[in-house]
Amino acid sequence: MPTVYTIGYTQKSLERFVRLLQSSGVDAVIDIRLRNTSQLAGFAKRDDLAFLLREGFGIAYEHRLDLAPTDDILDGYKDNRDWAAYERLFLLLLAERRAEEIGRELLSRYSRPCLLCAEPAPDRCHRRLVAEWWADRLPDLELIHL
Repeated sequence: MPTVYTIGYTQKSLERFVRLLQSSGVDAVIDIRLRNTSQLAGFAKRDDLAFLLREGFGIAYEHRLDLAPTDDILDGYKDNRDWAAYERLFLLLLAERRAEEIGRELLSRYSRPCLLCAEPAPDRCHRRLVAEWWADRLPDLELIHL
């Protein structure tokens, strides 16, 4: 049975972040952040994280903008904090982008991928929405939030 993990890096030390990935047997981090190059990202800045995971721990890294919200959706949520509206718009975007095909493609290359975003918990994060989208559409998929 394929397993998809999700993780947020905020409020985690680098050590805790890596140990969670290692102890789960994650073979790839799929970065689904829209904006991932800010100095505020700390150890999770795109190029630094890709190097660290690949060279230090043998974990693949991919940045997938096709699983990230659009600027309009993200900025709208930051302005009004209306999670229901964000979720509705993001799910429409996943349908438009045929997100289940993206999931199939990733799962054809990785057996234990982990969706990465910034939010410390998955409840109000698009990584949960992507993972649940896949779980509803791809057979026998196990979903684990780290």
